[in-house]
Amino acid sequence: MALSSWLSSFKKINRHRQAIAVRIQNNPYYRFQSIEEIQIGSELGIKIDANIASVDDWLRLPGMSITQARNLVEITNSGINFLCLEDLAGALGVSVLKIKGWESILYFAYYACDSFIAPAKVNVNNATVEQLITIPNLEPNLAQQITEEKENNGNYRHIADLQKRLNLNQEMAYHFMAYVQF
Repeated sequence: MALSSWLSSFKKINRHRQAIAVRIQNNPYYRFQSIEEIQIGSELGIKIDANIASVDDWLRLPGMSITQARNLVEITNSGINFLCLEDLAGALGVSVLKIKGWESILYFAYYACDSFIAPAKVNVNNATVEQLITIPNLEPNLAQQITEEKENNGNYRHIADLQKRLNLNQEMAYHFMAYVQF
C-alpha cells in the first residue's frame, strides 16, 4: 500500500512538472514563479546571458522589479560586465543567497566593449562631437547637428526622437540603434 501511494504521488509531481514545462515552452516571456520553475526552464535549455539581457529577460526572474531590470540593462549598456552571481547581487544590492536560485538559468559571458555582439555605445545626450564621430559612418557635420539640436531643444528621449528631430532616414536610425544610448 505504501509503495502504491508513493507511486501515485510521484506521478502527480511528474505531471505537475510536465505542465509547467509546457507553459514555459509555449511562452517565450514566461515569468518564472519559483526556483523549481527556473530549474525546469534550465532543463529545457533556457539561459539568460547577464551581459546582454533585456528588461524582458530580467523580468522573467521571480522577485525582479521593473526598476531593477532597467537598472541592470543600463549598467550593461554602459559597458560594465557581470562576471558572476556576486557581481549581479552587488548591482541589485541584495545578498547572493537571495538570488542563488537563479544560478541555473543565468550565464555570464564576457564581451569586449568593441565587439560585434556588444559595440561600445555613446550616450548622445552627454557626448561631444569628437565622441560622436567615433560611431561608424557618422559624418562630422551630423555629429555637430546632433549636439546643436540637443543644446537648442533638450535631451533626446529615444531613437525615434533622435530620428524625428534630425530628419534621419530609417536606415541611419536603424544603424544608430547599435551604437547610441539615451
